[in-house]
Amino acid sequence: MARKPKQQRSRATVDAIVQAALISIANYGPSAITARQIAEKAGIGVGSLYEYFEDKDAIIDAASKRFVSDTVDLIKPLIPELVRLDIRQAIEKLLFSFRDFLEENNQLYLRCARHAFSMDMVIYQSPINSALMELFTQYLMHHPELLKLPNIPTVAYFYINGGIFTVVRHLSEDNPIQSFEELATVFGDILASYVDKKVELAG
Repeated sequence: MARKPKQQRSRATVDAIVQAALISIANYGPSAITARQIAEKAGIGVGSLYEYFEDKDAIIDAASKRFVSDTVDLIKPLIPELVRLDIRQAIEKLLFSFRDFLEENNQLYLRCARHAFSMDMVIYQSPINSALMELFTQYLMHHPELLKLPNIPTVAYFYINGGIFTVVRHLSEDNPIQSFEELATVFGDILASYVDKKVELAG
């Protein structure tokens, strides 16, 4: 039975295993990695893996949760700044921050994100969705005129999921036909135009 790490050395070993799993997922995809690959990248024996994880699936589960946790840690500190920006600036700031996050560490999380669509990542998305909905709610509180918008939950869902997919897709292309700057600008312009029109109609 796998044991929980209590000492600092044990926690460091678990961190190394999870990091090695993320690298392996990025390089090979979740279905192709093996416990031996993870152990070698972590610098430990295969037997040591099973002191902390029951099987490979448990390691992948921990790696997926690390990805989600780090994404939430990206979003939450940005909220106080984003809610004070106009909608175009807020969208651009969020998209650029997400891009930079995905490209850190030799694009580790970007390469993992490419494989996320082949995994059952829906079961892990709740913390990210909660963080983004917190941002959306806080933004509405700072911009109460937006409460006139119809179908606010649908708009939020579309831009949250559409934005994530668009950034991952764009960064995965070798020679995109448009720059990321252009993409972020258009994304912000479309939302701002929609908001302005709907608020005006709501009167």
